[in-house]
Amino acid sequence: MLNKLKKLDWGILIILACLMLISTIAIYSATANDPNPAYHGKEKQHLIYFGLGFIVAIVSILFDYRIVLKSWYVLYGIGISLLILIFFIGQEINGAKGWFQVGPLSFQPAELMKIILIIGIAYLMGRRQGDRLNFSSDILAIGAFSFLPFLLVMIQPDLGNAIIYLVIVLGMLWIGNVKYSHVAIGLGAVIAGIMLCMFLFNTYNTEIKDYLIKEKKVHWYNRINTFINPSEASADARHQSENAQIAVGSGGLNGKGLMEGDMKNGGFVPYAYSDSIFVVIGEEFGFQGSAVLLMLYFFLIYRMIVIAFKCFDRRASYIIIGIVSMFVFQVFQNIGMMIGLMPITGITLPFVSYGGTSLLLNMACIGLVFSIKAHQEVYELVE
Repeated sequence: MLNKLKKLDWGILIILACLMLISTIAIYSATANDPNPAYHGKEKQHLIYFGLGFIVAIVSILFDYRIVLKSWYVLYGIGISLLILIFFIGQEINGAKGWFQVGPLSFQPAELMKIILIIGIAYLMGRRQGDRLNFSSDILAIGAFSFLPFLLVMIQPDLGNAIIYLVIVLGMLWIGNVKYSHVAIGLGAVIAGIMLCMFLFNTYNTEIKDYLIKEKKVHWYNRINTFINPSEASADARHQSENAQIAVGSGGLNGKGLMEGDMKNGGFVPYAYSDSIFVVIGEEFGFQGSAVLLMLYFFLIYRMIVIAFKCFDRRASYIIIGIVSMFVFQVFQNIGMMIGLMPITGITLPFVSYGGTSLLLNMACIGLVFSIKAHQEVYELVE
């Protein structure tokens, strides 16, 4: 046990501790003066979740990741069952029925499914032992494996997590030695699909709006229309995106200072403690604070990629690349939507946004990386 604990990656732990400090300060600043007292003290809950997350990450090093790999089909069955069950007993938040409520705690199975997808795809790709992926037996199989959870999450509807599933699949296929012709076909299909969706959205704009209003999901329409047709979107629809950009830009080089931000109070930027936490950092700590945050993410990703390169087991490398793909996209999407580069979605900023399920599962991903690092030295002896 002590030998395994000695193999902890202290660089990653230090980075996570820095992210914990930044996020706690930002969440405190975003909620301390909120007119709604229900938001007060969120930073204390966040610290508790982070503490539990560190325990999960460190304890995970004691378990061999290969046991999890061999049980991928069991995990997949559990994940799909939870995604189906949520339609019957799940709680609806912001128009999406995606949470289980257990007392004061809530659990989002779509977050758990990210890890399960990564593990399952790594196992399926590992069968090729580094050879080129076959279109029918590998790529189509992985596509079918991923399509069901993607569909179930889209129905909730949870566009953010559904997109993350696609990013995980694409990132892992790329590192899994996919043929360039298949890449070209895939990119062509994605580009054609996006162009078709934009064409249909603009052609049937009124009909889509009326339908989503009827289904009480008008926020979906507002988010998409604001991104595709910003000049035609209503002031209410542009509210979050425009105010977020104003807030980040107003921070300048050094920021306004802790607790001095204006946009997080009074509802100018909703969910400032969660999805919009980057607005608080950009406004109060400026470009310098934002740059420090991005550098921490860079070093975190770098450390994980170094571990992936040193793996004897290709499946372990695939797992880490899946986790890296997920983190990189979440950082890009979350920050991008706050500065106008990406459409508004419910994707959180990893390790910084408030959210128990998201934080604990992200820490579980780090624990999986720790387990991979600790068990590589004995891989050849066991296998």
